[in-house]
Amino acid sequence: MERIGIMGCGTMGEAILVGLNQVEGGPHVTTVSTRRTATAERLAATHGVEATTDNAAVARAVDVVVLCVKPSAARAVLDAPGVTEALAGKLLISICAGVDTRALAQSASQSAIVRAMPNTPSVIGEGMTVVSPGPRATEAHMALAQTIFEGVGRCRILEEKHLDAVTGLSGSGPAFAFVILESLADGGVRMGLPRDVAVELAAQTMAGAARMVLVTGRHPAALKDEVTTPAGCTIAGLLTMEDGRIRSTMARTIEEAARVASGLGE
Repeated sequence: MERIGIMGCGTMGEAILVGLNQVEGGPHVTTVSTRRTATAERLAATHGVEATTDNAAVARAVDVVVLCVKPSAARAVLDAPGVTEALAGKLLISICAGVDTRALAQSASQSAIVRAMPNTPSVIGEGMTVVSPGPRATEAHMALAQTIFEGVGRCRILEEKHLDAVTGLSGSGPAFAFVILESLADGGVRMGLPRDVAVELAAQTMAGAARMVLVTGRHPAALKDEVTTPAGCTIAGLLTMEDGRIRSTMARTIEEAARVASGLGE
């Protein structure tokens, strides 16, 4: 069973830690690193893992390292004394947005490299991750990376050229979905529903609609049409949404997020 370490266990790193360690019989996170001693102590006490501020120690202790630091810090972390040597012969999975595998390979010159883009619903086992092979990554490495992220949700393998778009869509997407969910709930409150009821209705409605797409494999437009009866309330609401140009606004939202993601590693 591969031992997994998280280098830079912040918000996303902790989501992966929690998600993976809830899965019985799968790869587990055993060691993590953070910048602050207090954070390391909290993670150790909360999750029962080894926690340190020494990145090289994480790399030495495990078989697979998930790099979860800020994109701008990735190169400095990998170039720190002892880290490159500790990573030699191991699998390095980077979730650093905008940092391509060629840049990672300049520092982790003796490691197999996989680039991944997960999202925060991984903490409840409902994440969406895309992984892409980099230098020295074999089919076995890709299968292992896929197994790791399937432990916290769904996972697909795509070419690295798609990762910026993936970052804008599924990486940043939960934040956009929360705004839409909140807006639906606001509408319910406007019409007299208690806030907690409106939020629950909106959340379960969005979750159910998303599951229908995934389970049935049908196009969202076809499922939408089944809800839309002639002269009914649904078509009235849909036309109001179109008045607000919601389709182009959301599509441009993903475009802009992907554009910014492409430059995060610079």
